Amino acid sequence: MDILGDLKFRGLINQVSNLDGLREEMNKGKISLYCGFDPTADSLHIGHLLPILTLRRFQETSHQPIALIGGGTGLIGDPSGKKEERMLNPKKTVGKWSQALKSQLEQFLDFKRKDNPALLVNNYDWLGKIKAIDFLRDIGKYFTVSYMLAKESVKARLESGISFTEFNYMVLQAYDFLCLFEKYNCRLQIGGSDQWGNIIAGIDLIKKKRGKEVYGLTLPLVSKSDGTKFGKTEKGTIWLDAKKTTPYQFYQFWINTDDRDVIQYLKFFTFLSKQEIENLEKEIQKNPEKREAQKALANNVTSLVHGNETV
Repeated sequence: MDILGDLKFRGLINQVSNLDGLREEMNKGKISLYCGFDPTADSLHIGHLLPILTLRRFQETSHQPIALIGGGTGLIGDPSGKKEERMLNPKKTVGKWSQALKSQLEQFLDFKRKDNPALLVNNYDWLGKIKAIDFLRDIGKYFTVSYMLAKESVKARLESGISFTEFNYMVLQAYDFLCLFEKYNCRLQIGGSDQWGNIIAGIDLIKKKRGKEVYGLTLPLVSKSDGTKFGKTEKGTIWLDAKKTTPYQFYQFWINTDDRDVIQYLKFFTFLSKQEIENLEKEIQKNPEKREAQKALANNVTSLVHGNETV
């Protein structure tokens, strides 16, 4: 099964800008793709696992993933999915958090392999050098205010208020895509479902400025059948850092997965094959009390994040 077929089986394709075009591009050979992670805390959490593991799936099928740490955009704040303005964090804090994210991403992606090593970049390296006049002339002219107001991340904040700072976040993210396209021939950006507007902005910018087609793919929002928010417990967020969420607590989160959710989570968060997952689905129907699917989920994800010795 090719990577796009595998993503479809796993339910990992929410939206894609041009599926046929992307498939044709990938049939020509390996592509570079990226996903951005803004340092909004000193650790990634399990909500980040879906895009991280998707990057890894691409790497394991010979494509080159680029993990972008938003050391620049993290100083601004993404309005997507937020009801109010984010608090601006000090540069020193964002820099420290960026280093923490770098260490965590190295657990999942192989930056040293010879054939298609993953790349790690920080957008502060180019955003930090921007000169306002040049940026407005060279990039800003490609964005109309009506175009930006039409994006869901902006529309949702018009009544409560959105600052000029956050209003420009999508332009900076679009510029990231352009920079990665120009330097690494990056042809695909992936992200959460709330990133669709920002991703399309980057696709449009590259089309207007360079006359080339690139692609965007969003991943689904992870939900829970009981209506509670995924990744949260009574004690708070489930972090990837063992100092913030112990391996035991992490394991317990997964082992307690509802029968209605466990098969989808196996598809999302493990590298088990289609056959292995289908066998576990049959096991649930035969012997639900044994919770074999939950054990497989907890063992696999905890091993991925904290190592085999923790299981």
